[in-house]
Amino acid sequence: MIRMSVLASGSTGNATYVESDKGSILVDAGLTGKKMEELFGQIDKQIQNLNGILVTHEHSDHIKGLGVLARKYKLPIYANEKTWTAIEKKDSKIPMEQKFIFNPYETKSIAGFDIESFNVSHDAIDPQFYIFHNNYKKFTILTDTGYVSNRMKGMIQGSDAFVFESNHDVDMLRMCGYPWKTKQRILSDMGHVSNEDAGHAMTDVITGSTKRIYLSHLSQDNNMKDLARMSVGQVLNEHDIDTEKEVLLCDTDKANATPIYTL
Repeated sequence: MIRMSVLASGSTGNATYVESDKGSILVDAGLTGKKMEELFGQIDKQIQNLNGILVTHEHSDHIKGLGVLARKYKLPIYANEKTWTAIEKKDSKIPMEQKFIFNPYETKSIAGFDIESFNVSHDAIDPQFYIFHNNYKKFTILTDTGYVSNRMKGMIQGSDAFVFESNHDVDMLRMCGYPWKTKQRILSDMGHVSNEDAGHAMTDVITGSTKRIYLSHLSQDNNMKDLARMSVGQVLNEHDIDTEKEVLLCDTDKANATPIYTL
């Protein structure tokens, strides 16, 4: 089986814990080492028991605590070749023997999972996310993308649970005090998915197997949990997807872990 917890998600840091009966994986370590240890304590797990950390891309809200955890706990770290080049410019002290290559559209067997990687559209050097397979269960993490392509949809369709980006409300973003260039970046195909676009993408990937969607990477300035849930839910309901009985929309938090969920 697959068990998971979104340890933290948002503009200030991202990390997701995934566990099988044979081991566990952390996807991203975007908070300080001290905060990461606190988050693991919230779910009563130990960082030293991890089988490794998967990196999605080099932005600081995904790798802030990576070097600290790697060195302190001697953990294997997986990232694609271009992302490693970018990480090394920020932190050159991760020991070579802990660096492993996991390129896009590869599948690796780690901690009892068969894990697929796939590219997304974001303004990082080579961003990728992951699909976890175990015992006929499927779990997908997909944030930090400007849009969800048909190729992505084909790969992630039918997951039992998703961690899915619902970054911003378009009207809030347009009215906020961000510089116009920043707004353009977020709204672009290399930026982030809005609440409404997230809902529309979900309608193409939800199947009868899908039980939970964790709305993730919410902007701290241009979104709210209730608004994200309402906006996504409205789109799903319009497509006859029941968000009360069929598919549960779950909040995530920038500083608190979600309870461990078993798929």
